[in-house]
Amino acid sequence: MKIYTDIKDYKKNKNAVVTVGTFDGLHIGHTKILDTLKYKASGVDGTTVLMTFEPHPRTVVSKDFNLKLLTTLDEKIKLLEGFGIDDLLIVNFTKEFSQMSSEQFIKNLIVDKIGAVHMVVGHDHKFGKDRLGDEEKLREIAKQYNFEVTSVPAEMFNGEVISSTKIRNALVAGDVDTVNSFLGRSYSLSGVVVKGAQRGRLLGFPTANLRLHDQNKAVPKKGVYIVACRCENNPYYGIMNIGLRPTFADTIELVIEVHILNFDRDIYGKGLTVDFMKRLRDEKKFESKEELVHQIEEDKKKAVELISILNN
Repeated sequence: MKIYTDIKDYKKNKNAVVTVGTFDGLHIGHTKILDTLKYKASGVDGTTVLMTFEPHPRTVVSKDFNLKLLTTLDEKIKLLEGFGIDDLLIVNFTKEFSQMSSEQFIKNLIVDKIGAVHMVVGHDHKFGKDRLGDEEKLREIAKQYNFEVTSVPAEMFNGEVISSTKIRNALVAGDVDTVNSFLGRSYSLSGVVVKGAQRGRLLGFPTANLRLHDQNKAVPKKGVYIVACRCENNPYYGIMNIGLRPTFADTIELVIEVHILNFDRDIYGKGLTVDFMKRLRDEKKFESKEELVHQIEEDKKKAVELISILNN
């Protein structure tokens, strides 16, 4: 996959089949769009081109600075490489860029710069200034500039339309089952292992404290989760706690820590990725360290049982 961070560097392609969007999360609805993109390109011996934006347009247009991402740019790139996209255009989304009308956007970039012969869009695709461009407008412009348009219907799961917003809401609720079903894979967090208060080690359950690579990444609801871990390309399982450690009341900042099962190595400074498998319970304040240790033992026992079931 060729990656362009400045659209000025892109050379017009005579057979470009294009899709445009933020594609945050790259959920199974997005996958359907990408599958259609590749299918349409194969029919004209064309090049698949995906245009996305950085930063997320909502943080620029609506000043939604608290918007949390389902996929960081690095994660998105890695996933798109796996999908087999030919060209990835990463457009710097600025206030100035947002003022481009829908007609200007299609003519100047999609037609004149990229050379689209076909555009593939999602069922709710909007583009141009104030998001005034929709499928009907796109089809009008397509007739003028002689390219085709395919609109991909919404992807449903259990009777519900899949969207990035719904996935974010499910994360806030701690519903990782729904999140993983909508994504078509396990939701993950990645970061580096840093030193914490080391209370887990004193309790007999050492934990790896995770500092996220990107602080804009969406974190699931506070609580305890079963996770699959990857460290230095080696797979493990663990129990992750997300919260404020209320039993000790020693932090006001969210702590993300994982007790890796059957593991006893120093991994400070190492990269760690965790995939969420199952939510066990809410974070809880215990009256004593002994109560906390007992609960962790129960969590560990339950995790081992569930991991065994999930792997069979």
